[in-house]
Order: sequence, then structure tokens, then C-alpha cells
Amino acid sequence: GALAFIAQFLDPVFLHLGLPGSTAIIFITSIFLPLYAPLAIIMSMAVTLRELTILALMCQIAHSLPVESAIQSKTGTSFWSMFALRIVVSILVGILLNLILPADMGMPVFVKVDAEAMTSVVDVLVLWLKGSVQMALLIFAIITVLNVIYKVLEQHNLITKLSKTIEPVLRFFGLPASTGFLWLIGYIVGLAYGGALMIDQMNEGKVSRSDTSLLNYHLAISHSVIEDNLLFVALGVSVWWILSVRLAAAWLVVWIRRIYLKMNRKVIYSYKDN
Repeated sequence: GALAFIAQFLDPVFLHLGLPGSTAIIFITSIFLPLYAPLAIIMSMAVTLRELTILALMCQIAHSLPVESAIQSKTGTSFWSMFALRIVVSILVGILLNLILPADMGMPVFVKVDAEAMTSVVDVLVLWLKGSVQMALLIFAIITVLNVIYKVLEQHNLITKLSKTIEPVLRFFGLPASTGFLWLIGYIVGLAYGGALMIDQMNEGKVSRSDTSLLNYHLAISHSVIEDNLLFVALGVSVWWILSVRLAAAWLVVWIRRIYLKMNRKVIYSYKDN
């Protein structure tokens, strides 16, 4: 009952996000657990595609925070700064989407059913079981394919080769070239699985703590984009909405961080000169 108790305080906030107050439980669940938990709750609710798109972005940015923030703290970034950053950005993104998304986007794939065809509890349970099995099989297929692709890339040393070709992309996002390998890992397998590689790279001196910290600000907002996006695309969300907004938010966060660090250094140098 703790989640429901906390969620009631978020009801007024969620109304400003274009979401019914009942969906606050989805966001609370997302903060503490991997994406599969809020996905399961979403599929049990009759949300619109517009609401699902907003929830998709918010959950993608702020999910499994205790675990992922702890991993990032091992690579030189404060646990609480990552925790707070992701919650704040997810809410700001929700507010932005509520302002720019079309008013009527229809219904997501999993709720396109004829309500009149369900005349008994058995019909409802059968429909729920059928939808749950189909989605479970789809998620299983997505994860299996992603694991196979990653293993192939790893065995043929293609990740290292690819990291050298993405330097223009890294410069656009305000990231150092030394973070290319870790950026790819974060985008392919996410923070939970890629965190160990990030720690190893830093301990081996292949990337500095300051560069890793800057990468953390980017990956906090945008990571595991293949798996995360496919899961919501399977429910009917447009990949362009969730991918473009998430990348734009990650770009903005890193450049604001760089400006802050630059101004901070100027203040320190000015203080020393005086």
C-alpha cells in the first residue's frame, strides 16, 4: 500500500502532465523498478496513445533509479545528483509533451478491443491472458535478438571499431571522444549491464573520471535506446516521438553541464588570482 499512498500526492502534478491521477502509480513503480514493471501496469489500464507516449518518455528517463544511480556513483557521479536529475527531467519532458502532442492520437495497440464483446468475467480474463502472453512472447523475442546482436558485435570486435566512427556524434552531444566505446555500450545494453564495463574502463585508465562523469549525465537521460524504444513501440507508441525527445533532452543536459563547469572554473581561477 506504500506506493498507492505516495501516488496520491502526485495526483495534482500529473493532471498538469496531461495524465489521469491514477497513472502516478506507474511513474512511482518505474522509479524503483526496471521498465518491465511499469509496462505490466500500463497494460492493465485503459490509457490513450497520447497518455502512453508521455508515460513512455517519463518511464524511460526515470526507471530503476536506485540500481542505476548506484552504478553511476561508482564511476564518479553523485548518486543523488543522478537520482534527482532523472526525476526532474522526466517531469519537465512530461510537461513539454503535454503542450506539443496532438490532442487526439487514438488508442494504443493493446487496448483496441470491442468492449461490447466482453459479456462476462471469463471473457475479460481470457482477453487479459491472451494479451499478456502475446506481449510476453514479443518482449522475449526482442530481448533475445538484442542479446544475439550484442554477442556478434562483441565477438567480432565491432563495438571498438564502431566507437571510432561515431566521434562526430559525440561532439554533437558534447561528449569527449574517449567515451565512444562506453557510449555505444550504454546505448546497446544500458546502464545496469554496461556499468561494469564503465567501471573497468575507468580503472584501467582508458577514460578519465571527469569524462565518465560527463557521459553519465548523457546516459542518465538516454541509454538502452534500442530495447527501451522497441518495448513501447510494440504497444503502439511512435518511435520518433520517444527517440527524438529523449536525445534532445540528453543533448541539452550535457551542454548545460558543460557551461556550468566552464563558469565554475572561471570563478575558481578568478578567486585564485585575487
